[in-house]
Amino acid sequence: MSVSFAPEAAYIFMLVLVRIAAMLMVMPAIGESSIPGRIRLALALVLTLILYPGVAPAIQPPASLGAMVVATGFEIGIGIFIGGVARLLLSAAQVAGAIIAYQMGLAFAQNVDPTQGVQSAMLASFLSVVAVTVIFALDLHHLLIGALGDSFILFPPGGSLPTGQFAALAIDVVARSFSVATQLSAPFLVFGVVFYVGLGILSRLMPQVQIFFVAMPANIFFGLIVMMLTMSAIGFWFADHFAGSLDPMLR
Repeated sequence: MSVSFAPEAAYIFMLVLVRIAAMLMVMPAIGESSIPGRIRLALALVLTLILYPGVAPAIQPPASLGAMVVATGFEIGIGIFIGGVARLLLSAAQVAGAIIAYQMGLAFAQNVDPTQGVQSAMLASFLSVVAVTVIFALDLHHLLIGALGDSFILFPPGGSLPTGQFAALAIDVVARSFSVATQLSAPFLVFGVVFYVGLGILSRLMPQVQIFFVAMPANIFFGLIVMMLTMSAIGFWFADHFAGSLDPMLR
């Protein structure tokens, strides 16, 4: 190793680190504000050391300072896009939880969602935490790391940002996430229709019964039973959605 090799190796290492750090700052679970910055930085350094030998031959040293700045911005954009796609995929669980909460009459129960950093319905926060748990329990975060490694081949450093492809993929991910959110909450949508139709028939047959006094606890009770019966299916359905949506970013 010559002395002239050191600046080139440092530049390549910095580019790899910038892309990985940008992804870790945006992706769900690891990129939350509750995770200390030192832990995220240490994880970024470890992943950089792992991926560096495989991606270094494909990275060319810069010709000027301007090229270095442009290449750094390119790496930040790629990392933010990969982490943002993962966060968009996680939003399917949050939207499904919000729909379920409205159907069960628990939309007024609000708390802070630790995965999104915003206030949302309690069931939406619960399903978001369940989705993160499923991702790590089934080792689906390895797909994110694989997508990050393959991104150096799909989007070599020093090129131009494929904004058209990014926009098309982002639109597809958002549409698929809303579709999956509706599918995850489909049993509760059917339950809501059947339940309120039954209440309407009961109010006609027995006008003296205080329907709304009975409806709220019964709605929550039967809704929790439906959730208990469908939780495993919701988890595996979300896992299939998460894994399938990352396929375009893998070789």
